[in-house]
Amino acid sequence: MSRNPKAAHVAWLAATVWALCAGWSASAYGRTGRGEPARTFRAGAAAANITPPLGQRIIGGWSPIPATHVHDELHARCLVLDNGTTRVALVVCDNLGIAREVFDQARQWVGKETDLRADHVLMCSTHTHSATPARGTAPLGPDALFEYQRFLARRIADGLRRALNNLEPARIAWGSVSAPEHVNNRRWFMKPGPELANPFGGMDKVRMNPPRCHKNLIKPAGPTDPEVAFISVTSTGGRPIALLANYSLHYVGGVKRGHVSADYFGIFADRVQELLKADRQDPPFVGIMTNGTSGDINNINFTARTPRRKPYEQMTRVAHDVAAKVVEARKKVTYHDWVPLGARMRDVTLKARKPNDKLLAWARAVQNRGTDAKPRHRREDVYARRTIALSKAPDQVAIPLQAVRIGDLGIVAIPFEVFAEIGLEIKRRTPLGRSFTISFGNGSYGYLPTPEQHALGGYETWLGTNRVEIQASRKITAQLLAMLGELKK
Repeated sequence: MSRNPKAAHVAWLAATVWALCAGWSASAYGRTGRGEPARTFRAGAAAANITPPLGQRIIGGWSPIPATHVHDELHARCLVLDNGTTRVALVVCDNLGIAREVFDQARQWVGKETDLRADHVLMCSTHTHSATPARGTAPLGPDALFEYQRFLARRIADGLRRALNNLEPARIAWGSVSAPEHVNNRRWFMKPGPELANPFGGMDKVRMNPPRCHKNLIKPAGPTDPEVAFISVTSTGGRPIALLANYSLHYVGGVKRGHVSADYFGIFADRVQELLKADRQDPPFVGIMTNGTSGDINNINFTARTPRRKPYEQMTRVAHDVAAKVVEARKKVTYHDWVPLGARMRDVTLKARKPNDKLLAWARAVQNRGTDAKPRHRREDVYARRTIALSKAPDQVAIPLQAVRIGDLGIVAIPFEVFAEIGLEIKRRTPLGRSFTISFGNGSYGYLPTPEQHALGGYETWLGTNRVEIQASRKITAQLLAMLGELKK
């Protein structure tokens, strides 16, 4: 003991403060104070097959076609996390876009059959363009579920039950890596010309998917988000349980006509399992890729001509490269034996976009003209039908928003094809350590541009492609940031 009473007192204070801080820090990430029981963290994963029967329609192009072959199976990939007091779950489905009513039915079954809280389950689709439709037919508002939708809801609920059955002591980590070479903004400013014509008889300022190397190309109309965020979950002994990633890249495409495929999302999941040497495990490892904010992003470099690829070649190249980057970055992350978990889910009411009298008159004139009339735009008939449908739709729609907390990581889900700059803003302003956004979360309501992108026009902003108010992205962003703030407390 020190002979200096003042020094001894200072040392005692320092030791006390250190002990208090150490105890707070440890309790935040897994260890409890002396005499308290240790907190446990568990995880379970499962993949439920959701492949449709052959003969059902494949959508993703302008004209649906019947499925004639399954190139690779479609799945609902499920991950459940449990920290002893709270459970959260994520479900990622290989589908173009799933109606809210399908997810709600799955939640209803899960609520009846398990003790998993329905509002703690984040459900989404990947946006593969090689799958059976599950969005319904109404432009806004509920539809009665058809056969495949009910099958899909049942398989989601069963997948979650299996993931719950697989819960075991686990550790969790998260990180990210950059993969800028595969993402390109697909909206381009162009010099005035016929390429900027829209179906409504006007001219836009930007063009989606312009002709490659065109003389009128000026510059992309927005940014990209090159980050691949990921969550890695292992058993306490280090065996991989699941790896969930998030990348702001639209589907890649390049499938054979009539083929069902999960696109690069499914190939990524398979390749991660291979790289982690996690084949033939019991329970099986589940790799998962979610669609980030890719509403204006794709895999095409419009300033270069690329060689023609064989079917599935390009999506495989992308998926294998991204998987390799993630698996390498995974070696450097820090695992936690326990983390705080939380979730918030609420509806936000948005106004529906409605055609004015002039636009409605145009749509009716297009529909009433003779069959031999030559259209001024090749999509004129499609958007005339959509315009009339929206005139009869509800004046507003309640859309579900969700935020999930895993440690100091935030995940938000938006039921739209979300523009990259929206996701980048949420990442910049998140009240947690880091965040990422999942598109097509808990529903599918069309495209979500920013007000600034609306002013430029282009396919994603056209009435019928976008169906909610122009200020929607700002309202959604503000609400999600507030929800993340609530979870931080």
